[in-house]
Amino acid sequence: MTVTLDTLRAGLKATLDHTDLGTLGTKYEGKVRDNYTTSDGRRIIVVTDRISAFDRVIGTLPYKGQVLNSLAAWWFEQTAHIVPNHVLDVPDPNVMIGVECEPLPVEMVVRAYITGVTSTSIWTHYEKGVRTFCGHELPDGLRKDQKLPEPILTPSTKAEHGEHDVSASRDEILAMGRLSARDFDEAAEHAMNLFKYGQSVCADRGLILVDTKYEFGRTPDGKIVIIDEIHTADSSRFWFSKSYRERFEQGESPESFDKEYVRRWLKAEGYSGDGEAPAIPDDVRVEASRRYIEACDTIRGEPFVPNTEAPGPRIRKNLGLDR
Repeated sequence: MTVTLDTLRAGLKATLDHTDLGTLGTKYEGKVRDNYTTSDGRRIIVVTDRISAFDRVIGTLPYKGQVLNSLAAWWFEQTAHIVPNHVLDVPDPNVMIGVECEPLPVEMVVRAYITGVTSTSIWTHYEKGVRTFCGHELPDGLRKDQKLPEPILTPSTKAEHGEHDVSASRDEILAMGRLSARDFDEAAEHAMNLFKYGQSVCADRGLILVDTKYEFGRTPDGKIVIIDEIHTADSSRFWFSKSYRERFEQGESPESFDKEYVRRWLKAEGYSGDGEAPAIPDDVRVEASRRYIEACDTIRGEPFVPNTEAPGPRIRKNLGLDR
């Protein structure tokens, strides 16, 4: 990794935690992204440095937004031949501009291993004795972090701010009236194809793509496309393949560089999403950022170089707001 720890520590004082670019258009603030819908049919997405866990925003990490944006842009380009996406331009390290789409109200989550610590994770349910998860029958005797016989689709409803996502089967999603069967099946097919490709790319980099979530949207002309992000350390779980087997057999957690590191720290502090989250120490923030950057470097095969300019003024300049 070419980014030094000193650079990351210096970045702690200049994280992008919010934006106020109202002249761009109508603002919608997600957990990590600030979205601005313009009058000409574009969505300007500012990827902040906020980090979320257990469906809560819990702080910021230095350069996290730049890492996510650059990696998502790379994956969108790599997968355009598999599934169309919403991307029009990337004018700034923290900004992506896409076609304004109507988001589908369900996230498509694909899992290849039984793991996780959140309330929606497959392992949390399995450990409690549940053997049917999102319509999939699971055998007895599975251990945490074990590979499933084949990847499975476990859709999740999108929660409102302050609420938790809920995993559900295809039949349950359709019964809610959230999606038509045709749209669900098209998005599901896209998700499985993307995951298969992502597994292949990651395997070539010595990584295991453990699980991920995809968001889809409908363009003004009715096409379903992939939106938001793809195969980043926010949306996906990555393990190192070289050490997985030995650590699994010894009952140790796999080596990873996704935000599971932060989730585990929160869990150790007794936090699982309810009430006020504990403040994340700077050393944990720096280590988490280092892992995000390592993931980006490993997957893309090239070093991430952060832009250390003050993010607010730089974004305004690159979007032409100060002319």
